[in-house]
Amino acid sequence: MSDERDAGSQHGRRIGTQEAARLLGVKPATVYAYVSRGQLTSRRDPAGRGSTFDAAEVEELARRSRREAAAPAGGELSVRTSLTLIESDRYYFRGVDAVALASRYRYEEVAEWLWTGAIGHGARFTAPPELLAAARRAVAALPEHSGPVDRLRVAVAAAAVADPLRFDLSEAAVLGCARSLIPTLVGALPVVGPAQWAGDGRITRQLWSRLTPREPDPDALAALDLALGLLVDHDLAASTLAVRVAASARAHPYAAVSAGLGALEGPLHGAAGRLAHRMLVEVLERGGAAPVVAEYLRAGRRVPGLGHRLYRGEDPRALALFERLEGLAQAAPALAAAREVAAVMARQGGLHPNVDLALAVLTVSCGMEAEAGETVFAVSRTAGWIAHALEEYQERPLRMRPSGQYQGPRPPQPMPTAADPTGM
Repeated sequence: MSDERDAGSQHGRRIGTQEAARLLGVKPATVYAYVSRGQLTSRRDPAGRGSTFDAAEVEELARRSRREAAAPAGGELSVRTSLTLIESDRYYFRGVDAVALASRYRYEEVAEWLWTGAIGHGARFTAPPELLAAARRAVAALPEHSGPVDRLRVAVAAAAVADPLRFDLSEAAVLGCARSLIPTLVGALPVVGPAQWAGDGRITRQLWSRLTPREPDPDALAALDLALGLLVDHDLAASTLAVRVAASARAHPYAAVSAGLGALEGPLHGAAGRLAHRMLVEVLERGGAAPVVAEYLRAGRRVPGLGHRLYRGEDPRALALFERLEGLAQAAPALAAAREVAAVMARQGGLHPNVDLALAVLTVSCGMEAEAGETVFAVSRTAGWIAHALEEYQERPLRMRPSGQYQGPRPPQPMPTAADPTGM
């Protein structure tokens, strides 16, 4: 509390280089190094006696430096965040139970809570026409066999080029970008379902028409909206860390989201829902989970949709989505198949179903393709990625710079000799 009072009392006060150096505990030359790296802003003294600095900005940099100095050295990279807490088999968005939040509010409202700490009732996301047109043209040029993440990566790059304000990293500008980028990404995907839903103002309804040719019903839409809300963020997954590294280098929000999409496409991250979907389809076709599980184990493959390294018990996201799907009549066969897979695998160590399996039940039961879960995940998590970028823009630039542990030969080594191209 004393730090907050000190910072408040110094708001608007200008100080000289010597006092700034004293507050920071550095030499005056280092103060100017902070300016050149973008960590401090300076202003010429009207009297012409050097530079002046905002006292509150200097104090905030000093506090950050003290926190970083107190952080444990070595071990895993640790990143301060106020967004998501995971503990005791539950997870929280800004201190509020995430399952309760996603169960009560629409996806857009959950995203606003993560970005601003306010629900933003009736929040609407709108794609600017010029961004949407650019993204659609770029996606339309892709080969027909392109996957959903291919399309989203191209869409975000095209939207970035069409946005001349993308380099403005102020909070207001980044929030404006977030509210336009998500509907742009959804709107750039090809429509496969009812056309009347394609231009609807709600993200869930727009996305439905890109995932399945079926007419939606209120319960199915509610399940999809819940999935979007549950998946908004999950601490520092690989894709989220990639976003924070990009934001640490002050990449604009579009580039940060592109970094997240790149990491998401790895088979150990975003593809998990696709694998679970295909497994459930096979279980339904073969009439039971036992032969399918046996084939996976015989081939040395991991049975998808089970277990999570952050939860000792059950994944709360899976529990919430399974509960919602129980009220969806067409989900009954896929839900039974998922539970049978979990029951068969229970004898091998008691791995619990995770959100990938629950998402697969949703996609299978609603007539969606195997890649649909990946699309849902990417669209939802874009909101979380931008929340992390917003946080990272407030931190010291380029702080995501771990040191490599060199394992190669020690210098000096003799200069290598090029091979004789004649082979003689």
